[in-house]
Amino acid sequence: MAEIIICDAVPEDAEALLAIYAPYIRETAITFEYDVPSVEEFQHRIINISEKYPYLVAEEGGKIIGYAYAAPFHTRAACAWAVESSVYIDREKRKAGLGRRLYEALEVALKKMGIISLEACIAWPHEGQEDPYLTKDSVGFHTHLGFREVGHFKDIGSKFGRWYDLIWMEKLLGEHVPNPAAIKSYNESK
Repeated sequence: MAEIIICDAVPEDAEALLAIYAPYIRETAITFEYDVPSVEEFQHRIINISEKYPYLVAEEGGKIIGYAYAAPFHTRAACAWAVESSVYIDREKRKAGLGRRLYEALEVALKKMGIISLEACIAWPHEGQEDPYLTKDSVGFHTHLGFREVGHFKDIGSKFGRWYDLIWMEKLLGEHVPNPAAIKSYNESK
């Protein structure tokens, strides 16, 4: 097994990241996105997020096998200390600890920036209903990483002719103090 390296994503990684992300769009309700974005659109996403926040990739033997990034939780200045996280793993590499490694690297970077609250928005199937497009694994994964549920919205998204809930989970990375220090950009905090 080759060593796994976690490093910053670059726009040229867009095609490899899309190869990981596209099956989640087409075959699951994990993401509520309907259409696979173009390589150019994905490059713009990487550039826009990387201007301020970490966008990380995991490579094994020179091949990208997963990625994670943080984005603003809300655009208002008062919410600068909170981010929303996303992580996607090559479906053949899941359940091997890669998601944890990416999250750990993401958390280290976010703490250096001064981020206090890490939020995760997770699609959830209806109770008692078998769902071919969505499991409950993501909530268990986030719980195992120290997240706790802070919100549950019913029937918030529709995909594949079904309605899905959204669960918000949160992990505190620091202490909420009066007048916290200004957030640094990811590039400033390296």
